[in-house]
Amino acid sequence: MVKLTMVVRLSDGLPLCESLEMDKIANMEMYKQQAKSVIKNFAQTRTAAVPPKMTVESGNYHFHYLVNSGVCYFTLAEKGYPKKLAYQYLEELKREFTTLYHSEIESVARPYAFIKFDKFIQKTRKLYLDTRTQRNMSKLNSELNEVQTIMTKNIQEVLGQGEKLENVTRMSSTLSYESRKYQKNAKALSRQALIKKYMPFAIIGGVIFMVLLFRYLFY
Repeated sequence: MVKLTMVVRLSDGLPLCESLEMDKIANMEMYKQQAKSVIKNFAQTRTAAVPPKMTVESGNYHFHYLVNSGVCYFTLAEKGYPKKLAYQYLEELKREFTTLYHSEIESVARPYAFIKFDKFIQKTRKLYLDTRTQRNMSKLNSELNEVQTIMTKNIQEVLGQGEKLENVTRMSSTLSYESRKYQKNAKALSRQALIKKYMPFAIIGGVIFMVLLFRYLFY
């Protein structure tokens, strides 16, 4: 059964819409944070390298992610819920959301700008609640949306990759800072070397100038 559904802009993780089942599960906030961490991982990855579909296992639940045109659609479902139905569900959301809002996705700045889309999510979710209906049995038997090739990972594996990406980013920033610091120090040392090199000549020149000026003024 689908427990949580969100639509998120991938570039910055801005939530565009969220739909939560009334019967909340324990540790829902923890699952939300895990979902957002995976999306953050996606956002830090080159667009071409982001899998269009991925399932992430987390305890008794699975996250199912579908990425399309810079938008991430994901749902949290019970572990035993058929993966094929979960992706059929996300495909329906993607088609409707793209039809309604594709021209506005990049321009919105406030979270949950498309919260009205929740009505469609709720209506569609009800169609997928019972896996034994004729409609859903037909979808399960269909060969149109095979899921064997969809990547499946454990949440700890995915979050570990995110930490590695953050470490690489942090190291890159540190190296950049140290490089600028080194360049600044090198310039300062160069100026000091020039001053030491030419200071005696400047002093001698100053003394000669003062002597000549004194002789000009008083003789």
